[in-house]
Amino acid sequence: MTEQNRTPDGLVIVDKPSGFTSHDVVAKMRGIARTRRVGHAGTLDPMATGVLVLGVEKATKLLGHLALTEKEYLGTIRLGQNTVTDDAEGEITSSADASGVTREGIDAGVAKLTGAIMQVPSKVSAIKIDGKRSYARVRGGEEFEIPARPVTVSSFQVYDVREAVAEDGTPVVDLVVSVVCSSGTYIRALARDLGADLGVGGHLTALRRTRVGPYGLDAAKTLDQLQEELTVMPIADAAAAAFPRWDVDERQAKLLTNGVRLDMPAYESAPVAVFGPDGRFVALVEEQKGKAKSLAVFG
Repeated sequence: MTEQNRTPDGLVIVDKPSGFTSHDVVAKMRGIARTRRVGHAGTLDPMATGVLVLGVEKATKLLGHLALTEKEYLGTIRLGQNTVTDDAEGEITSSADASGVTREGIDAGVAKLTGAIMQVPSKVSAIKIDGKRSYARVRGGEEFEIPARPVTVSSFQVYDVREAVAEDGTPVVDLVVSVVCSSGTYIRALARDLGADLGVGGHLTALRRTRVGPYGLDAAKTLDQLQEELTVMPIADAAAAAFPRWDVDERQAKLLTNGVRLDMPAYESAPVAVFGPDGRFVALVEEQKGKAKSLAVFG
């Protein structure tokens, strides 16, 4: 492939369709972008739709850092049923009449799940327990516990409360919710824990991720749209949107790309994107004892 026809380094913001795994989307993008160097920043369950951030070529080096950013979701929680997977993909394990659940009870339960909380991830998940995926242990019929992990739910809002009847005739309650949370938070687990707190069980029936860090649905394209026209956010623009910016001169840029640890200004958050005098994205760095330590070098 000639330099002129080469796939540019950058991010592709995909509006993931339901039924696709994150790996399915990566595989599809490798064909569209005509390169093997494609990765994703943070998985999205097959049932879920919405923002999935992909990195192409050199931008794959950004992904591990982007995966740690804040995420935003819209979803529907069904109160009155538990499932194996804590979402609609799994079989129902218990049902309870949820008609007695009050809005006051829902709001109190949501308040307990807002802020800095300890969350036990869903058992049917990709989390590794002693080196083995949790979902594989479930399929093997193993009995095990997943330790709780600290996560931050900075916003958990209930927009609508709807009474409904499940297929088995059980009165249930569907909640339309929005959640803003830290990386590693399971919205399925929030649904499960809210249902448990209310004594009726709960699971997630729909989920749409509307934002990952600074990248929202307004920047996202469907796979069909990307097949017609590949839209790549240049790596410099992607870095400028996601990280604090440090502009350096040509000499400093060369030293940083060669791994020299320079004195750097103080920033409230890390990592920091370094740009040369021509606007070129040079490196991603973090501060260690007042010096810039390169996390990834780009040019």
